[in-house]
Amino acid sequence: MLALSVTSALALSACSNGTSDTATDKHAGKFETCMQAALAERPGNVLTVEAEIENGKPIYEFDIAAADGKEWEVECDAASGKVVELEEEVAIDDPRFVEKAKVSLDDAKAAALAVHAGEIIETEYAIEADGGASYEFDIKLADGSEMEVEIDAETGKLEEEPELEVYQIGEEK
Repeated sequence: MLALSVTSALALSACSNGTSDTATDKHAGKFETCMQAALAERPGNVLTVEAEIENGKPIYEFDIAAADGKEWEVECDAASGKVVELEEEVAIDDPRFVEKAKVSLDDAKAAALAVHAGEIIETEYAIEADGGASYEFDIKLADGSEMEVEIDAETGKLEEEPELEVYQIGEEK
């Protein structure tokens, strides 16, 4: 169902979050290939899709609800169509997250805002593929663009390079 609405949604929402035409122009890739790869990695229902730029490269990020109730974030390189990252999204009180998290939510927010000043508009908690825990913040910048900043919950350091959100399809819960 999401795949059918993607083409028209792309045309309507390409610059909806304040990103420049240049950022939108840099994001082209194998959407269908990436969606198939993400669903092969973690079967389920695609809840949202984000087109992002990470280290100058176009990425698709799929949030997938699996039949067992788990939610997954699967990132796919838009140029190659290959899955490059997998995280399980969890609640802040998930025992695996609690066990690993040595950095408080407030300290993680401060670390994220030190990387990109703005307004935190969404917070997620994840278990990385290697078993580590991380905080993920979507930050709305003064120019209206949105950055995704991931902070390691054990060290308080930047987990990976921030990602510029070009557009999103679907609503976060």
